[in-house]
Order: sequence, then structure tokens, then C-alpha cells
Amino acid sequence: MSKIEINELCASPAILGMLSNLLIETVANGGSVSFMHPLQPDAAQAFWSTALAAAARGERIVLGAWDDERLVATVTLLLDCPPNQPHRAEIAKLMTCLSHRGRGVAASLMRAAEELAVKRGRTLLVLDTATDGGASTFYERLGFTLAGEIPDYALKPHGGPTGTRIYWKRIGLHTPSGG
Repeated sequence: MSKIEINELCASPAILGMLSNLLIETVANGGSVSFMHPLQPDAAQAFWSTALAAAARGERIVLGAWDDERLVATVTLLLDCPPNQPHRAEIAKLMTCLSHRGRGVAASLMRAAEELAVKRGRTLLVLDTATDGGASTFYERLGFTLAGEIPDYALKPHGGPTGTRIYWKRIGLHTPSGG
């Protein structure tokens, strides 16, 4: 594997195709990222078209990890929070190609997302992951704290309910809130 490069993604037919293929692969292999299997290519492309349009408006950042010319992973940093939450951002849609899992690509993407959040004045990150087959251990290794679990939150891509675990992490310079 060559050196992985991470950058912000913009809409182009090639990038939309690669993101769509990554989403389809993730869902087919049980990734709980809001879609059911089988995920049709037009639905995957419609999702990414909308997501990249939101990125162009500054509402989110879609990061991609590249191994040469191949997009091998992505994560989204959601920035469009309500007016009373300008200090917060949310991590969404962390996906890595099966061929590149276990190589540190996802951790590199998460560090890049955290750095971008700090640069935008965010001091709190939140995320959720499926209880069954999710990435709880991974997020905990990155310093995220489990806030709680909601049972039967969503359906797994191949059917059947799963809970979700909600995580948070303070980032950058922050002052503890008083009460």
C-alpha cells in the first residue's frame, strides 16, 4: 500500500462513482450507515450528490482517503448545527474499503476530521455507531466517551433491529461548562 492522502472531496462524476461504490460495498458487508441491502447505485449516487452539494454550501466536510488514484475511505463532518450549538460537530458515514481495513486509514480520517473541526471553532464532537457490528471499540480507542445506548434504534442492512451507541469527545481548547 502506498502512502494514503486525505483531502476534502468535491462533486465530480468520478468521485460520485467512487463514493457510491464505497457506500454500496459498506452496506453489502453489513455496515449500518442508514441504508438497506441491496443498495441500488442510483440511490447511492443521489445520497452523495446531496451530501457533496451540502459540502459546497459549507454545511459539512466530506473527506476522502486516497491510495494512489483509488478512493479507499471517507468520513463526513457535519457542521450545520442549530443556532444554540455552534460549538458542536457530528461525525457521520465513516467507511473504509474492505481491502484497506485494519491499516489505520479510518484513524487517519478521524484525526483529519477532528483537526478541521477545531479549525472551525468546534469543541465537541458527537457520533453514533450500531450496537451490533458497530465500531465502538475503535471510537473508544480514539478517546470518545460512551454517553448511552438506545435499543432497537435502526434496522441492520440485512434486516433485524440493532441499537445505537452515542459517543462524544471534547476537542481543541475548551472551558468546562459550569452548572
